[in-house]
Amino acid sequence: MSNSISNYEFDEFRLDTAERQLFYQSALLPLEPKVFDLLVMLIRNSGHLVPKDILIRQLWPDSIVEEGNLTRNISTLRKTLESVAPDAQYIETKHKYGYRFVGAVKESWPENRNGTEPGGVEPAGGAVALNSRFYLERKTDAAFIDAIRRQDSIVLVKGARQVGKTSLLARGLQQARESGARVVVTDFQNLSSEHLASSEKLFLTLVSSIADQLELEVLPGTVWTPHLSPGINFERYLRRQVFAQITAPIVWGLDEVDRLFACDFGSEVFGLFRSWHNKRALDPDGHWQRFTLAIAYATEAHLFITDLNQSPFNVGTRLLLEDFSPAQIADLNQRYGSPLKNDHEVQRYFELVGGHPYLVHRGINEMTGHKLKLADIETQATHNEGLFGDHLRRLLLSLLQDETLRDAVSKLLQGANALTSESFYRLRSAGLILGDAPHEVHFRCQLYANYLTSHLV
Repeated sequence: MSNSISNYEFDEFRLDTAERQLFYQSALLPLEPKVFDLLVMLIRNSGHLVPKDILIRQLWPDSIVEEGNLTRNISTLRKTLESVAPDAQYIETKHKYGYRFVGAVKESWPENRNGTEPGGVEPAGGAVALNSRFYLERKTDAAFIDAIRRQDSIVLVKGARQVGKTSLLARGLQQARESGARVVVTDFQNLSSEHLASSEKLFLTLVSSIADQLELEVLPGTVWTPHLSPGINFERYLRRQVFAQITAPIVWGLDEVDRLFACDFGSEVFGLFRSWHNKRALDPDGHWQRFTLAIAYATEAHLFITDLNQSPFNVGTRLLLEDFSPAQIADLNQRYGSPLKNDHEVQRYFELVGGHPYLVHRGINEMTGHKLKLADIETQATHNEGLFGDHLRRLLLSLLQDETLRDAVSKLLQGANALTSESFYRLRSAGLILGDAPHEVHFRCQLYANYLTSHLV
């Protein structure tokens, strides 16, 4: 986790995120790196319930880990705080869902060398904290919040990888909680291959998670009927247990549903989702009117779902989350204390990384935290061990593992401006290119073109 120059105080504790130290009165309390990062995340969302999947994705952004890793870190953090304040409770557990920091927190920024208040930094990558001053709202935000507030049947958020879908989803779900809805969250990235082995295992996994998060007493396994299909069992549980016991609106947030496109039973799952949308028209006074699916995804669904009548991706509210504009980058730059010194530097930076939200945040974050200049970023931008090296290496590796996409990118680098439809949609979903049609495409940012030219041409 990146350094921050914000300080936080709660009771007699002081958290110095710049030096990565926690003090009780004047005594230093040692914390392991992940435990420290966990405390920072909870405090930055003080008063808000932070879902387990959000915590896991931010703490282990490049790994798939078991929930037990998070549980162990929570336990260690509690023991550390209780060792000096045994009568206080700072971390509230929402069974099977997440955690909330309940202490009264004060935030401050120490003066820098010039005696001015700096913009501070936050970790780049993963979901942006709910109360972060570095979160940039886009026009999609208001549309998404409105759709959740209206209790639309299906709300779709589509966007390239690392464009900010999870952060937007988190804000919509938080709005739903604050309005009195019950919220369930499923991150398909956290499902193992065993969970995705069959429709039976997946449906039982999903409905069991719903039951856990809603704290229902009747567990799905006890009412699952073997002679019925998994989808029918799932729907029966919703009707007979979930809707019967939960009278408030229910919002189910589904992140990274792209993983289902590779499953031979994916159409079965999506067909069921579509049928729930249709039930609203067939039963206008029924429970389905208060059940909302909020789905975030990147892949072009029509490449995988050929029967449009079985697709939830062509109904409901459909939103596209786009990259940052130069004006938004200028706004973010000011929030960080203006490491980009003027409009000319903002434009140079935009030409390098485009409006790619992750790259924009990462570079400005590093300039602020490590006192780098734009020229420093430009010089080492395409280096394998540079600021963006890990991101670029993963991008290259994925291309090298797919001959069709590698050849398509090579042709673009050599001057072609058209692709086959399949390559166009796959590369656009991966966040590598932009364009409205296969015959008019360009790289998402100059950084990608420069790096891939040196490795593929």
